[in-house]
Amino acid sequence: MFKKRLAIVFTLLTILILVSACSNSGGNSSKDTNNTDNKTAEVKLTDAKGEVVIPANSKKIIAPYLEDSLVALGVKPAAQWSIGNTVLDYLQPELKGVPKISWDLPLEQVISNNPDLIIFSSPSAIQKGQYEEYKKIAPTYVFKDEISADWRKQLTQMGQILSKQDKAKEVLANYDTKAAEAKAKIQKSIGEDTVALLWVMGDKFYLMEHNRFSANVLYNDLGIKQPDFVKNLGDAAVQWDPIALEKLPEIKADHIFLISKKGEAGLDLLSKSSIWNGLDAVKNKHVYEMNDPSFWTINGLIASEKTIDTVEKSLAK
Repeated sequence: MFKKRLAIVFTLLTILILVSACSNSGGNSSKDTNNTDNKTAEVKLTDAKGEVVIPANSKKIIAPYLEDSLVALGVKPAAQWSIGNTVLDYLQPELKGVPKISWDLPLEQVISNNPDLIIFSSPSAIQKGQYEEYKKIAPTYVFKDEISADWRKQLTQMGQILSKQDKAKEVLANYDTKAAEAKAKIQKSIGEDTVALLWVMGDKFYLMEHNRFSANVLYNDLGIKQPDFVKNLGDAAVQWDPIALEKLPEIKADHIFLISKKGEAGLDLLSKSSIWNGLDAVKNKHVYEMNDPSFWTINGLIASEKTIDTVEKSLAK
């Protein structure tokens, strides 16, 4: 009888040990798998060069002239685009302390920043045919031109690259809400008044077509009416010809945003010009001088948000 009871107890203990071992083994297996996934997770995407495998959750990213999309997704790059001392001024509050890297990404500068991901805005952005050299430093993603040119598509794609698709959808939805609210206020304020964007650079004047840089925000996102002269320009071309001072009266805009850095020679020309001073927008004090062209002359979510804020403040009174 004693032997029988001992056998039963032994059997029960054996079963409990086996169950416990299996349970622990299953938990460890799952934990190890998760840890392995976190350490080795990769994202396979197709870019302008073909298929590329990049690490998920990259931490040290160099993406020259794409910093707007990075910052919009809550990512601070390892280095920021620059030409000499020129950087994207409007992003400096978010990029404070981020070292500069030359626009053409010299290999030695890239190596010194030790990136785990390099992103180019287009194939033409890769200088000296050094694509293979960059790939040896870190996984390299190259945007297709048609994706990079549209900031919404660019941001959505950046979300895929950085495994932040949900964040990309969130900020895009927030932008649409912001634009709709501003549109209603501006329309209530100025009605059918027309608005033109004039960029002064050196002693030259450039009129923005409806889909170039911040004009896309004004005319398409905010629904502001274009002057007929601007409408007849059509889509923005790669080349951008200046407009002669003598032709400015033909624009016939009710409001003009004058975009430039302080001290540009063209500003002095305008101030002394009877042609400029004779425009209705000037006489009616409907000219708004913008002395930071950095967010007016680039495509991006944050740049577009800043444009909305500035336009609303100027027009919705």
